[in-house]
Amino acid sequence: MQALIFDVDGTLADTETAHLHAFNAAFAEAKLDWFWDEALYTRLLKVAGGKERLLHYWRTVDTEEAAGAQATQAAEALHARKTFHYTERVRRGGLPLRPGIARLMNEAAAAGMRIAIATTTTPANLDALLQVHFGAAWRTRFAAIGDAGTTPTKKPAPDVYHHVLEQLGLEAAACLAFEDSGNGLLAARAAGIAAIVTPSTYTSEDCFDGALAVLPHLGDPQTPLAGPVRGEHHCWVDLATLRRWHGDAVRHAERAARVQPNTDHRANPGASWQ
Repeated sequence: MQALIFDVDGTLADTETAHLHAFNAAFAEAKLDWFWDEALYTRLLKVAGGKERLLHYWRTVDTEEAAGAQATQAAEALHARKTFHYTERVRRGGLPLRPGIARLMNEAAAAGMRIAIATTTTPANLDALLQVHFGAAWRTRFAAIGDAGTTPTKKPAPDVYHHVLEQLGLEAAACLAFEDSGNGLLAARAAGIAAIVTPSTYTSEDCFDGALAVLPHLGDPQTPLAGPVRGEHHCWVDLATLRRWHGDAVRHAERAARVQPNTDHRANPGASWQ
């Protein structure tokens, strides 16, 4: 295990409520009679990407208008206002990182292990969140960054993970991903990367088959998990724990490859981690 790769929205911080409020603020500003409540937004999150989500919803409420020549341009303008409201909200009040995120990143840095970001959120959203926690030079903490500006194809496609692996110069088996959603897990699996899932409120009902572990969060001494995880002696996930889990997964994959030497695990990477 040579690198940890983190998703952002829902994984680093519980950002989705702030995104939801930003969408509704943009709708009100544009004098639209749209309003997304939590139940609707949870369903809409199955559609990856903010602009894509807007267009999808628009098609459900007014198919003809959403098919118009200016629909994409209008959705982009509306999404730009949503991004403004989101970044302002985050910079004013901040959003706390989820338990264990800062601790684990610091552990990795102290051990000389690289960390990376693989997200399909916009660069502006990413910058707003991480500046609050790591300062203006936050990018220097990460060996590779993939976002909507570098990889426009959204998860569950694996493109952003492929981009990050290329930047790192590593094979998929040398990395471990952290995700919060079914779409994110599918993206990591499709790239051949083992993944730990820490669901958010909005993704708790997603399917996480093939995850290396599914946890409420990574835990801290101040915010421990409810009990020891997978036989470990403490109630949070540290770097040594991750090395053991990752090593077990790699050995399992190697045994599976020997039993079925003709199986292409890149085509079905989840089989390696179940």
